[in-house]
Amino acid sequence: MPITKGRRAMLLAAGVMLPLPVLTGCSSDDDGPPPPAAWDIAAAPRAKTTGTGTLRWAVDAAPTTLNAFSKTADTGTERIAGAVLPSLYTLDARGRPQRNGDYLASADVTSSDPKQVVVYKLNPKAVWSDGRPLGVEDFQAQWRALRGTDDKYGTARNAGYDRIAKVEPGDKAHEVKVTFAKPYTDWRSLFTPLYPKSVMGNPAVFSAAASKGLVVGAGPFMVRQVSDNSVTLVRNPRWWGDRARLSRMVFQAVPAEKRAQALIAGQLDLAEVDPATARRIRATAPGKQAAGADQGSSAPGKAGAPEPSTGGRATAGAQGGATGDTDKNRSRNRALSSFTLRKALDPAYTQLALNGTKGPLADERVRRAVARAIDRKALAKAVLKPMGLPSEPLGNHLLMVGQPGYKDHSGALGDPDKNAAQSLLADAGWRAGGTGSRQKALDGKTDDRGRPHSAPTATETDNATDTATDTATEGASGTPSEGASETASRNASGTASATASSERSAGAAPAAGDAGRSGRLGEAAVVRKKGRPLVLRFVLPDDQARAQLGTVGRRIARMLEKIGVRTEITKVSGESYFRDHIATGDYDLALYSWPASAYPATDARPIYAKPQPAADGSLVVEQNYTRVGTDQIDQLFDQALSELDGGASRSLVSRADARIWAAAGSIPLYQRPQLIAMHKGLVNAGAFGFATPRYQDIGFRR
Repeated sequence: MPITKGRRAMLLAAGVMLPLPVLTGCSSDDDGPPPPAAWDIAAAPRAKTTGTGTLRWAVDAAPTTLNAFSKTADTGTERIAGAVLPSLYTLDARGRPQRNGDYLASADVTSSDPKQVVVYKLNPKAVWSDGRPLGVEDFQAQWRALRGTDDKYGTARNAGYDRIAKVEPGDKAHEVKVTFAKPYTDWRSLFTPLYPKSVMGNPAVFSAAASKGLVVGAGPFMVRQVSDNSVTLVRNPRWWGDRARLSRMVFQAVPAEKRAQALIAGQLDLAEVDPATARRIRATAPGKQAAGADQGSSAPGKAGAPEPSTGGRATAGAQGGATGDTDKNRSRNRALSSFTLRKALDPAYTQLALNGTKGPLADERVRRAVARAIDRKALAKAVLKPMGLPSEPLGNHLLMVGQPGYKDHSGALGDPDKNAAQSLLADAGWRAGGTGSRQKALDGKTDDRGRPHSAPTATETDNATDTATDTATEGASGTPSEGASETASRNASGTASATASSERSAGAAPAAGDAGRSGRLGEAAVVRKKGRPLVLRFVLPDDQARAQLGTVGRRIARMLEKIGVRTEITKVSGESYFRDHIATGDYDLALYSWPASAYPATDARPIYAKPQPAADGSLVVEQNYTRVGTDQIDQLFDQALSELDGGASRSLVSRADARIWAAAGSIPLYQRPQLIAMHKGLVNAGAFGFATPRYQDIGFRR
């Protein structure tokens, strides 16, 4: 989903900068097939489909708008827009932009000096559903609406559009000429989706009309009906491309925790599911093979290898409980056997966020110590291996494995090292030692390990919980989010949010967490500074459907315990997690996800931009919820945005990522698993990963 952009370039600040080591981590070639688990679809020739039928596709909630540039847009909005509106560029499985021949005959940078000029040559067959050809007036209306000069539009995004100087007809028929005031490397991100001038030309229509439907479109499908819990699309009779192989698609609102039951009831054909439901579907496959084992996928990078079995209790979404020899469970299993599991690495990653605005984590040495105490490989393995997915930790904030330019820059922080972490803490003044009289006077309510005598401690029940949930993974969703709501969201493409039921209110007292246990995993005496113990408040969503975040959080707490850092795990309602805690900075440590982007120079900049003081004294953080940034990072992003040579721009993005690692405000842990339950008769669908679905090819097998 579109992300708010628009920040001015910052001057380099004087001062000492941490040196960056020579980075020689693994990288991705720009060419070649996608890496393993990039996508997993059931590919089939169009002629092998029935050419009719209705696809019922689950989304978290019915979209409140069909305007992808609205602040309330979500991944449901994005899916629907992709099926009914022009996408000048789509993405392949490696996240590379590809010209869409249904709309563009060509698109080229025809000049870079003195101004960047891009000439789009439109497919002359491309028409809106009212019969009007796509034309320059649509481009002009979208530019004027999104360039950020008219507050009436209230858009969530103006990045790129604010760099355009003018949009005019080209020299030939069906040509659109765009002249930029400032060079823009991510020009392929613009005008996708493209809305008709009837939507973009009027602020009132921009805000209201798209919330009720889209009267005019230009895709293989068009919007037929919008209700409180679904959006129905039907074939567009004016579509000039390959005829859609489905008669209709219904995007049905089904919360994550209710999807297993909806699948069992035969109410869905395609749905992202939680790990517990995924395990149940996999268990019904012949030989209990992994996704794709019963139906070969011709998709490159398929994730169809056999998977190890996994233990652990079923969490939200697996409402039927453990499979047993009962008629009820046999009936449920028969229903689930109609589905196959498709899985890939989601183009989104989960990070450990360290709030750098106040307290101990305002000191970069403490943040780096925390980072070096974390065994990211162990965390990635715990989350991904049970699902049969590659379990290497993510080594980049800005690019996913397989994207052009990907390099592992985690070496900027160093490998996990308890001694190095403790040395960093000591350098910052946090040392383990005896509790002298002054220390006791300052902190008489804590024991020698920094635990308040009156604080509740985790019980051995937590041990059982960890064991039971270690093999669960995050639920389906991307904004930044704790599992990222449809999700932080991708749009959310990514928007940040978290949904969850709560066992403890947001204002409840924190649990001591794993670090509150005595004698666990060789815990060290808590480190102290001027008598105060180093205690970090670890805020997590109290969300059963995303229980994996709690499990990962407890593992991290135990890792920090080994270097003498105590955590207080505070669980808050999923509904308030992002809004009241992440966005406001009410945390020391937190877990949430960010969506990846094919255009990191544009989309990642506000996430890592250095916070700036506002006139009223507040701090403008954009989307940098860790509040950690540097002028050097900002400058590298600005340079990357203006560099028209693709290789040079990627090099600048790569350097920015190394700086982000060194600042230690955000520690990427792993790409999230994308687990898709799909009706066995459905083809050309599944776990798309980065790839843009080709909606007109999705169908049911003959």
